[in-house]
Amino acid sequence: MLLLGLLCYLLPMLFKYSGASAALTVDPSLHLSRASSIVMLIAYVVYIVFQLWTHRELFEEEDDGKDGEDGSEEQAVIGLWSGIAWLVGMTVFIAVLSEYVVDTIEDASDSWGLSVSFLSIILLPIVGNAAEHAGAIIFAFKNKLDISLGVALGSATQIAMFVVPLCVIVAWIMGINMDMNFNLLETGSLALAIIVTGFTLQDGTSHYMKGLVLLLCYIVIGACFFVQRTPFNNQADVTNITLKPATNAVLSA
Repeated sequence: MLLLGLLCYLLPMLFKYSGASAALTVDPSLHLSRASSIVMLIAYVVYIVFQLWTHRELFEEEDDGKDGEDGSEEQAVIGLWSGIAWLVGMTVFIAVLSEYVVDTIEDASDSWGLSVSFLSIILLPIVGNAAEHAGAIIFAFKNKLDISLGVALGSATQIAMFVVPLCVIVAWIMGINMDMNFNLLETGSLALAIIVTGFTLQDGTSHYMKGLVLLLCYIVIGACFFVQRTPFNNQADVTNITLKPATNAVLSA
């Protein structure tokens, strides 16, 4: 799923390097981004059906006999409707806070002396996903690696295959020209993060060396965006808006 998302992010960017002038690639890149967004949303819906209904057994944790030996079962902390209520409430709260974050990110970059790329791609995902990261670590300590991977990679897949394409479609409905034309550095970082993660997980084993390699890769990518200086353009006449949440999610996962 992440590789499919990477393909959809790569192609609009490659229009810039196809040899044609920039004026001739703006509209095709926008149209391709919208078509790719529709494809990604369809793929994500099918993925949900595949995971929750048709092939649910592939994603269920295998019972190794260690859990429930004393006859006890884990009890849910809150009920279904309580969970839905908390989810809706926190979603609204986070949406309000996000508006303030977007409005103040340029001032924070100037006052802290940090690049906007580092704040938006490295710092904000760490802080914003702190609870998610803590949950993944706790499940890993309990030897439930499948759940830890589901939390980390599931979040990346959701952002890359659902949130970003949905933003493009909503912007299309609102008459805003929003495409998925990432710059070369961000798209390359996304590609390398997916490839390294895929090679790390392909044999189904885990040890500290793999974790160290992933952590070092993240540090190097973080250092890259730390030294990068990209101006924050918020002028009203900007017609093409590039998005970064997919890179954020994959790198923070």
